[in-house]
Amino acid sequence: MWRELGLDEAMDMIADRVIASRVSGWQHETEQGGKLNRTMGIGSLGGATLDNEENYLIKKLFSALGIVQIENQARI
Repeated sequence: MWRELGLDEAMDMIADRVIASRVSGWQHETEQGGKLNRTMGIGSLGGATLDNEENYLIKKLFSALGIVQIENQARI
């Protein structure tokens, strides 16, 4: 069932879910002891309607969060 939310409540819910997914999928190091510091619990697939600047900002944000699975759909 859908219900209306205020912007602040919706943003808090999104942030909570991103943090929870990041923590649950976090990898500190490889089995051999090499550093990873990444999460495999979140991925991103950008659409062709985004421009280069938007894709750049998405890539920077997700990389800063430790997300490595980031793809953008190319325009044809």
